[in-house]
Amino acid sequence: MMTELKYNGYKVEGVGKGKADYYVYTDLCKGCGLCIARCPMNKNGEQTCLKWSKEVGLFQTPAVEPDPNVCIACGTCALVCPDSAIRIEKK
Repeated sequence: MMTELKYNGYKVEGVGKGKADYYVYTDLCKGCGLCIARCPMNKNGEQTCLKWSKEVGLFQTPAVEPDPNVCIACGTCALVCPDSAIRIEKK
């Protein structure tokens, strides 16, 4: 019998022009910033998709949050997160 694990976190709806919902699991996020560094929307320097949020993560460090108007829901942040603290659910 499998049990479903529940993690604390938050959901940002309507990212990628309404194509996806963005989940950040604060119980897993250690605030390493790898997702911010690898975000293609952050790399061009013109826009900031991912930024530090007021929510705190595992070690009481800031977690991240996307700007739903800039995020394209590409999933790069979720792929590079070493702790699986980010999930993008396409609609």
